Amino acid sequence: MDRVSSFDEPLKKLLGGATAKVMAEHLDLHTVGDLLHHYPRRYEERGKLTALADLPLDEHVTVVAQVADARILMFNNGRGKRLEVTLTDGSGRLQLVFFGHGVHKPHKELLPGRQAMFAGKVSVFNRKMQLAHPTYQLLDASDADEATEAVDAFAGRLLPIYPACKQLDSWRIAKAVDAVLPSAQDAVDPLPASLREGRGFTPLPEALLKVHRPQTKADIEDAKARLKWDEAFVLQVALARRRYADTQLPAVARRPVEGGLLDAFDAKLPFTLTEGQEKVSKEIFDDLATEHPMHRLLQGEVGSGKTMVALRAMLTVVDAGGQAAMLAPTEVLAQQHHRSITEMMGELAEGGMLGGSEQGTKVVLLTGSMGAAARRQALLDLVTGEAGIVIGTHALIEDKVQFHDLGLVVVDEQHRFGVEQRDALRSKGKQPPHLLVMTATPIPRTVAMTVFGDLETSVLDQLPAGRSPIASHVVPAKDKPHFLARAWERVREEVENGHQAYVVCPRIGDEAEEDGKSAKKAKKAAPDEDPEKRPPLAVLEVADELRKGALAGLSVEVLHGRMHPDEKDDVMRRFAAGDVDVLVATTVIEVGVNVPNATAMVIMDADRFGVSQLHQLRGRVGRGSAPGLCLLVSEAHEASPARARLSAVAATLDGFELSRIDLEQRREGDVLGQAQSGVRSSLRMLTVIDDEEVIAAAREEAVAIVAADPELEHLPELRTVLAALLDKEREEYLDKG
Repeated sequence: MDRVSSFDEPLKKLLGGATAKVMAEHLDLHTVGDLLHHYPRRYEERGKLTALADLPLDEHVTVVAQVADARILMFNNGRGKRLEVTLTDGSGRLQLVFFGHGVHKPHKELLPGRQAMFAGKVSVFNRKMQLAHPTYQLLDASDADEATEAVDAFAGRLLPIYPACKQLDSWRIAKAVDAVLPSAQDAVDPLPASLREGRGFTPLPEALLKVHRPQTKADIEDAKARLKWDEAFVLQVALARRRYADTQLPAVARRPVEGGLLDAFDAKLPFTLTEGQEKVSKEIFDDLATEHPMHRLLQGEVGSGKTMVALRAMLTVVDAGGQAAMLAPTEVLAQQHHRSITEMMGELAEGGMLGGSEQGTKVVLLTGSMGAAARRQALLDLVTGEAGIVIGTHALIEDKVQFHDLGLVVVDEQHRFGVEQRDALRSKGKQPPHLLVMTATPIPRTVAMTVFGDLETSVLDQLPAGRSPIASHVVPAKDKPHFLARAWERVREEVENGHQAYVVCPRIGDEAEEDGKSAKKAKKAAPDEDPEKRPPLAVLEVADELRKGALAGLSVEVLHGRMHPDEKDDVMRRFAAGDVDVLVATTVIEVGVNVPNATAMVIMDADRFGVSQLHQLRGRVGRGSAPGLCLLVSEAHEASPARARLSAVAATLDGFELSRIDLEQRREGDVLGQAQSGVRSSLRMLTVIDDEEVIAAAREEAVAIVAADPELEHLPELRTVLAALLDKEREEYLDKG
């Protein structure tokens, strides 16, 4: 068997169809190589028990513990029976519960004093942590064959605990790993020999053996150090090659023109730019003046004035005879940008029109739902060059759209701008256009080096003068219902003081009947079974309740993604004009909506949103001179990770601090996989937040190697591993820049 092919061997050949199917569907593991790179999450020492006191809620866990007691209880007048088992480990206790026919086997086997591995999802019932219907494997029974095998396999060793799923426990994954472990010898080593020896790394086959079956804790450290390096290095080489390829492309230099559109725009600005805006503008202008395409990431807090910086770059390009396109992820946002840019430019946005300025240009909007006549006119203005600036959704990339001379593309809030879209836009310029990617999600430096590693980065970290502070509070709706009543009173007070408010919900609420049925079913769940999971709160239902109840008499309107674009636009206009008191919306308002008079925001089921999303949403209030208020309503249990997340958001307005917290709370450190990608990340061992030094060092080595040998002709092993990492999907994914 040659060196690569044993790693590419499908798992079903070695493990049997059923196991391979579960691994493919639930863990995204398809080949021997995939399984060998599915590393243990942690290790337990035999005889040393897990800390039951620290188990995370709502997560699938594997614990090693001892049975303290077990008892059968009857309910439903003796018709139902339930087995309750209490586990202990010295640090705390954990309850297991089994129902119905599932009680017989555990009742016989889980006797006080027995030690076993248990796997299941942690929930809370009657204020106690529990695992309902966990799977388990005895570690000290001499009569059960499987148990003996388990003890033999793990005797005196560190027990690897694998990231598992409901259908496949950690110990079954461990067994499967045993079956493929001999293939570790065939691992292709991506590190150049000089680098490996220079840094004193363990050879790759040995690192794989040590990570899966360590004899000592030092084995684990050795293996981790090596495997982290591989991940960081291969990824950084991929990004370095992408950056190198970009520097080889030609582009038209776009230099500022004295007395042009930009100067006219700056002259009528009613405020001065912040130091940060000046500095970042200079970085962008320097890039635009070169003859290869700019690839820059502009990140800045909500409201730090990114749009202003982007607009000045667009005006520079128009001055230099080119056109600029701004791509927004949604129609609501495209319309919003178009409105705010035409307002900022005033008569400069009416070039060629009556009352327009002589230096002006036309600013057009292009979205999928425009009427035929308006669309035809917009397309005509682009192809003739009449329109210097176009703002739109991905409709801009369609074949029909032709530009006179596309010089700059600004991508707003699109974390995944794939290779196909980039090529489609490139083909619309006479030469590849310059590219500016904007995000309001603060990204720690290490993530910028990985997720956006093929872009140069500029950061806007000052807020413009005149922005007000935002007070944030968690409202525990379940424990303290009167807090929720007070939240609605606060909204009413804001409206009475002449302000407006947002209420954000996770769902729209006009989903198909099916959803309704499953919701009813959830409500009927027996009290002894898994505590009911109600569906997330919905815009339409919440708006209805508020109109009838807590906010009766106020003007309450809804906004969500399934409304007709004209209807959405109408609601936003009336809200911006102050005719609507309270807007109940989904996250369509997350990005770019700017209504300075809106001072309060209530986020329902706040625990169902991510940290950075909550931060984005909160940035919609406090945009004027009055202070903002953000209330995070949650029914999550006080001790849950969800509540800890909300408290972190309430405690700081610093987006960079929150993005660190967000990363630390994501398990497995799998950040790339989280970046709006349906693609499995290549990161298994590397945690982007903790391994800053590894990433920075790997980046340096990668840049040096690619500069010396761009095609990696002298490093065939590295080329092989890169090809495996950058299969088609991943290449597109890495290609956001």
